[in-house]
Amino acid sequence: MDRRKLLVVVAAVVAVLGVALVFVYAKGADKRAAEKFDTVEVLVATKKIVPGENFDEALEKGKFELADVAQAQVLEGADNESDQFEGSVALTTLYPGEQLVPTKFGGVFDVEAQTTLPIPDGKVAISILVNDDGRVGKFLAPGAEVAVIFTDIDPTTQEPILTTTLLKRVMLLAAGSTSSISGANENTSAEDAPEAESEEAIQQLLTIAVSQRDAERVRFAEKDGELTAALLNGASDTDDTTDGVVKDTLLQVKD
Repeated sequence: MDRRKLLVVVAAVVAVLGVALVFVYAKGADKRAAEKFDTVEVLVATKKIVPGENFDEALEKGKFELADVAQAQVLEGADNESDQFEGSVALTTLYPGEQLVPTKFGGVFDVEAQTTLPIPDGKVAISILVNDDGRVGKFLAPGAEVAVIFTDIDPTTQEPILTTTLLKRVMLLAAGSTSSISGANENTSAEDAPEAESEEAIQQLLTIAVSQRDAERVRFAEKDGELTAALLNGASDTDDTTDGVVKDTLLQVKD
């Protein structure tokens, strides 16, 4: 009899625990469901926004509005305030219903860099100044591949010390404007003018895609000597390792 009473008590306790566990689970499920379906207001696009479009102007045209978004689907940085976007422009295309986040907006120069300089992944863009004889005339254009050749110049005598290929093959992102650098000045005499005119050179900025390490090498080389660019095609061979050329090896021909 005592044993039966004990079993009844145990069964009652188990039943109570079971009910409690079901209650806790149900309450947790309700909470999870509430978190899933609870909404918050965030700014979204109502019309297509193109890269470079000014946020303030788009806002005035009614291209943004507050919309209810499920809390679980709110993107990081999305908000119901427009302060963080004021004065900025779109860096990428936004489509109707898309949430506004800070990473998709920036300054004018940011969007210009993204749209005009398609920098390959893992590379950085750096500009170098080359002389007319080093830019292969008018044939350099974005998308071309070039080799960058470095000539070390003696700062005292202005004589070349070494010429070597610094970068064997890099992509040209942009070819900038040219400038005329003349040896003539207001003190140049008439009889010296022809000589000064012959010293005139055309320089051009070339923007290339390189690794961080190569960008550092290029910048150092540019300050230490002169850079020139050699135009390449798919069959150009720049893989051979050479020691460069110095005065004593200038006339040597490699076998």
